[in-house]
Parts: sequence; C-alpha cells; structure tokens
Amino acid sequence: MTGNVSSRLQWPSSRAEIEKIQNIRKRRAVELAMRAPFFRDRLKGIRLDHLDEPEEWTKIPLLTKDQLRQIPTDQFHAQFCVAPRRDVVEYWRSGGVTGKPLFYPRSFEDMEYSILCFARAFDVVGATPEDMVHISFPLGIHPVAHLYARAAEGLGIGTIWCGSGSNTPSLTQLELIRDLKPTIWAGMGSYGLHLANLAEAQGFDLSKSSVKQIIVAAEPLSPAKRQKLERSWGAEVSDQFGMTEGALISVQSPRHDGLHVWSDLFFCEVVDENTGLPVPEGEVGTMAMTALCNNNVTPFLRWNSGDLISMKPGGHGDGPWSMFPVMQHARRTVGFFKVRGVNINHNELEDLLFYNPDVQDFKAEVHATDSGLDVLKLLIEPRRDISDDALRAEVNAKVQKTFEVTPEIIFLERGTLGKEFEASIKAARFVDKRG
Repeated sequence: MTGNVSSRLQWPSSRAEIEKIQNIRKRRAVELAMRAPFFRDRLKGIRLDHLDEPEEWTKIPLLTKDQLRQIPTDQFHAQFCVAPRRDVVEYWRSGGVTGKPLFYPRSFEDMEYSILCFARAFDVVGATPEDMVHISFPLGIHPVAHLYARAAEGLGIGTIWCGSGSNTPSLTQLELIRDLKPTIWAGMGSYGLHLANLAEAQGFDLSKSSVKQIIVAAEPLSPAKRQKLERSWGAEVSDQFGMTEGALISVQSPRHDGLHVWSDLFFCEVVDENTGLPVPEGEVGTMAMTALCNNNVTPFLRWNSGDLISMKPGGHGDGPWSMFPVMQHARRTVGFFKVRGVNINHNELEDLLFYNPDVQDFKAEVHATDSGLDVLKLLIEPRRDISDDALRAEVNAKVQKTFEVTPEIIFLERGTLGKEFEASIKAARFVDKRG
C-alpha cells in the first residue's frame, strides 16, 4: 500500500460504494469456495447471478469450527484451501478456547488486506506518528499482536513489541511504560487489569502515566471491565473486535456508539443460528461472516463465529468510518455454570464482581463435593488495605441475592491470578472442575 495515509486506508466514499463492493466480492467469494472439495456439495445448485437475493444467499449453510475440525490435519489444505502452498506466506492460529485450535494459511494479498483492517483501527482512535503504542497482546502464531504492530509501523506510529507476560515479564513491561512513555497501550482487557494491579503493588500509579488511550480486543469487554480499566489507567478505552477467520472486523468509534464493521471487507449478517436466516434489524442473533478480500487461500463463507450481536445500518459522526454499519456485541455465546439447579451466567457474575472497586481480580470455579452438592468457589484478589471480612460479607450477599447460591470465597495474594492469566491468549476466568 502506497501513497498518503487516507489512500492507504482505502475508505469507501459512500454506502452505495460499499454495496457495489459487496455485490462484486460476494460472488467472487462463492466462486473461490467452489474450488474447494469441502464446499462441493454445500454450494451445489447455488445460482451465482442471484446472490444478492436473500433467499438465494441463505441457501449457503453456515460454516462452523466443529465442521472444520472434522477435516484431518494433513488434509486441511487439500480439502478447504483454494491456492497452492507456494502462495502461503504465513499461518494464523485460531483462538482454540473451545477446543482444538486450527491453523489458517494466508497469502501475501491476504496480509495486505488484513493489515489494512488494523491500520484503520489506529486512524479511528486518532493515532498519529506522534504516538507510541505498547503492544501486550501475545506474540506468536496467533496474529493479533504482530498485526497491530505492523499496521502501526505502516502509519509511522512507534511500536514497543512486548507481547504478553510470557513474552516480556510484566514487571519489565511496567518499567518500559514508565521509561519509554508510550501514549497507547494495546492488549487484552484482563491483562490490562493485571498490569494495573501489579503497578499498584509496585507503587506506580498508572493513571498518571503517559498512556492516554487503551485498545482492547480478543476477549469480551463488559461495561464493568471497561469502567475498571479506565479508572485504573486514567485512559480512554477503545473496544475492537476480530476473529482469526477474518481479521479485525470492527472498531469502536470515539463516540462509543457501537463497533463500526468494515463492511467493504467483510459481509456480516445477524442470523438465527438454527436456520441461518436473518433476524429482524436490531435484534440479537449469531454473527455470520463472509470474508470478501482476505480469502485468497481460505474461503470463509457464512462463518458462524459464535458471537451474539445486533446491527444497525450506520452510526453518527463525520469520520470516514461513520458510513459503516454499527454492531453491538452481546459478548460471546453466553456461558454459564449450573450449580444446584441454578444457572449462573458468566457475564452477570463478572459484572457483579468487577463493579465492586474492592475486587482487584477474580476467578470462578465450580467443584463437586463428597456430599454430592456442587460448590461455587470465588478466588478473589482484594484491593489493598480493605477488610477481608467486610468484602466477604458484601460479595456473599450480592451473589446470594442475584443467583440464590452461597459461594465459597477464597482470598488470594495480589498477582496470583495475573501470573496464571498472562501466559494465555484468553484468560480462563470461569472453570468447571467437576470433571
């Protein structure tokens, strides 16, 4: 990509242009997929000249990770991919939180479009060459860290490639923030909270540091977690959303009116997971994503990402991103524990605990007991200089009132959970240990 920043970001000029791009690229996406043996029967009878008709498009079945896991690893390229191995320049690892991770090949052209997605994200948050971004996403075969870094450098923004705590120790990261004075911190929200907790223990007030903008992605951001991050860092949080099967798909604008979807690069639908049919506008459904540009090796077609979202046609403001549709993320497919017949929603439990300023961090586990009764254990790192008894009573009362379950509360030394979380791509904050 050459030329000035505006041309490199390739913003479409209107919604009509976006629609035209989708018309052309959806057909190309299906034609590419037709080359793969995996799609041979799935696309039989699909009429290429009628793809803009919802009745025709929705004949294409949703694609899931479980279906891809059925392909033997040594057959994945031959069965699913549509370009020879000589065109592959790198592999991306899927998150693998819900099962065996998959590895997706990417071509040079795929990489150009993928970096474009991340470059746009920096433009939306107002980053310029005057900024320096400290990157704490895990560095490795999972692509998120290096894509943020490459995109920033392409825009002339300085970078500090730290990776997660397993790449660069967390204490060293805090020293770098103090000494190199980055203006943007990018990482998973859970790791941002860990750094804040560790900084407090070291007597370093992150809210008075040089960081004024936080970029988070790769895990759900609840209102409670956002509030806690902004309070701890004294910085504005920008939520950004992507998936390994695509790239960075949507970015929160400075107005915080939702996540603007790069609909010229990805065709995203909100559908009923069982039927694959669209849900009414504004209602929550499952995201189905079709890659329109970075699909030159892996033709992801109506990919069921497992995310619950709603979407409206466009947002507000005068930025070039304002014409894109706006997505509200209802967080990943709802997780819950069933304890003594009661469903304990993970998102609700996280909000309940993180809204409490005396809770620095937590982990929830469910264990079976010899008596046959399950127990909810809350492993909590409390804020410094507070009464354990008072916090225990407060958390007990709120959990009982909300879920009608009495938890077992265990207080941990500060930093215990951070050491466990920081090496993970995504923190395992909710764990069922009943076997």
